[in-house]
Amino acid sequence: MALLLGMESSCDETSAAVVEEQNGILTVRSNIVASQIETHRLYGGVVPEIASRAHVEAVTKVTKDALDGAGIALSDLDAIAVTSHPGLIGALLVGVNFAKSLAFANRIPLVSVNHIHAHICAAFLTHTDLKPPFLALVVSGGHTCFYVVNEKMEYREIGGTRDDAAGEAFDKIGRVIGLPYPGGAALDRLACEGDPKAIALPSPALAGEEIALSFSGIKTAALNYLNSAGQKGETVNRADLAASYTAKIVDAIVKKTGLALKQTGLQTLVLAGGVAANSHLRAALETLCKKRNVRLAMPTVALCGDNGAMVAAAGYFGYRAGRFADTALNASALDNPEGVI
Repeated sequence: MALLLGMESSCDETSAAVVEEQNGILTVRSNIVASQIETHRLYGGVVPEIASRAHVEAVTKVTKDALDGAGIALSDLDAIAVTSHPGLIGALLVGVNFAKSLAFANRIPLVSVNHIHAHICAAFLTHTDLKPPFLALVVSGGHTCFYVVNEKMEYREIGGTRDDAAGEAFDKIGRVIGLPYPGGAALDRLACEGDPKAIALPSPALAGEEIALSFSGIKTAALNYLNSAGQKGETVNRADLAASYTAKIVDAIVKKTGLALKQTGLQTLVLAGGVAANSHLRAALETLCKKRNVRLAMPTVALCGDNGAMVAAAGYFGYRAGRFADTALNASALDNPEGVI
């Protein structure tokens, strides 16, 4: 049995969690998340400096609450896992330095975790029988990418967005049409009330056999539609726009997912990331996988957002492989910083 503390502070959630591993099965013992949504709602998006300061204020309490919630002491831990990259550099530095100090002061092994990989590993907390190899699709505010995950839990990116992420595209239009922050979640709900064929918009799926997407064009088209309507004095049906916009983005992701499954021949798909909570995307991928006779493994909606449990899950695989960090560990905003796994 192994007990791991996972720590996450890459954006606007400060989170600590304890995950237990027993016979290869990962179980969440506690998962504490301190959200900053109400703070950043005032600005319509995350303000990095404010986020960093909020992490400083919250990190000690969420860690104590996670240990207390799991009914363990620091001395019971086998390892501490922390998100070191990618993310907002100031926010990451809070978590990395806190975890590093906690680990070395108490002589506990430290594991560096890639935030994107952690999202993928959240699936192991919901599907205890999940085994690699599989295709992973990560859809979030900062990333939309496809990975092949092999038996050694090594991640190979095979495609994704050329520019903006799907989550950013949802949030941007949600904010522009006056939906409350975070715009993506509100847009998902509003899309249920509209006609997905009401407004013609370009597809984010790039032509050809490349697993590639581009969300800048559909964002521009939606903004032009809104501006044109405003200049003509026309009233925009927000539900129809939300439905049409959502349908095009989801259709594009599903199209490229089908292509990735065909090219890799893999029989399991893992959907992860904050936008994995989108009801339209979940339903569309369920339909795709049913048609292809492919297993779909999605974390519960509660584990789609940033959280410490997913970090601990990813950390377990690093712990098992003996990939430990030392006092030189630093935060990085990059997906693949040199010298960091």
